[in-house]
Amino acid sequence: MRPGLSSRMIGFGHAVPARCVGNAEIESRLGLEAGWIERRTGIRTRHWAGDGETLSGLAEAAARMALDDAGAAPEDIALVLLATSTPDHLLPPSAPLIAHRLGLRGAGAIDLAGACSGFLYALALADGFVRAQGRKVLVVAANILSRRINTCERASAVLFADAAGAVVLAPCDDPKRGVVSAELVSDGSGYDLIHIPAGGGNRPFAPDIPAEAFLMTMHDGREVFTRAVALMTGTSQRALAQAGIDAAAVSRFVPHQANARMFDAVAANLGIAPEKTVRTIGDFGNSSAATIPLSLSIVHRQKVFADGEILLLTAAGAGLAGGAAVVVM
Repeated sequence: MRPGLSSRMIGFGHAVPARCVGNAEIESRLGLEAGWIERRTGIRTRHWAGDGETLSGLAEAAARMALDDAGAAPEDIALVLLATSTPDHLLPPSAPLIAHRLGLRGAGAIDLAGACSGFLYALALADGFVRAQGRKVLVVAANILSRRINTCERASAVLFADAAGAVVLAPCDDPKRGVVSAELVSDGSGYDLIHIPAGGGNRPFAPDIPAEAFLMTMHDGREVFTRAVALMTGTSQRALAQAGIDAAAVSRFVPHQANARMFDAVAANLGIAPEKTVRTIGDFGNSSAATIPLSLSIVHRQKVFADGEILLLTAAGAGLAGGAAVVVM
């Protein structure tokens, strides 16, 4: 590690597919009353990929926006980390293809499978790389979940969306700025609460396996909700304590946009005023790891982050895995 060096976010980008899907389409198919989805989740619309749209294409678009926003040249980027649960292929990883398309010839590139908390894990790893190497890192989170959900299953069909978000992390000589703390945790006792039963090494493809087994399944939504709220609350409290920052000092609370009721409960537990919570779930739904960087990019374009703003990021998801990070802009 280089003494006194930290990492800070200097560029933001996001991308979504062209097709916007309203609640009425899903409510009609599932036999739900009008308004049910928004009342339960806070979601009004979400974007789903169409024919020809790919994970790598979505990620590339968000990454280009972030690189342009940062004013970063291709040779400036030393590493690309892609957080995704829906890569173009099981093998090879998608990150090298994205780096190639972006012209990042000298950069390392790898995928990270962290589900909804994938961006936070990628951010923590990128922060360590920047501190050790003193070079810029591109962090991208992207998912096309519409191709992994059972559109006839209410628990997942109403929530999940497709999107990409990206940030550029750069060295900073001010140790009081940038990623000032991160708390990552996992609880494998909840491993099967959200999963795709087939397609992995334990249950590879076979003709007699029904197609539904290759789609996302959520067991006991109430249990997922309760454990996710507790995980996000606890990691946020510890990340704030590590940074020596009180929750009242947080400028913007940027939670994973899983469910509005979920992140509102976390904010209430932390004592963060509702108006400080960044909300993109209404228009973009839950795109897993992509929700936090997408939210950062959207709010940055609405009102540029000011120097000294304190951001609290937190997420929880399949695994169970999650965490929180405090970032000083």
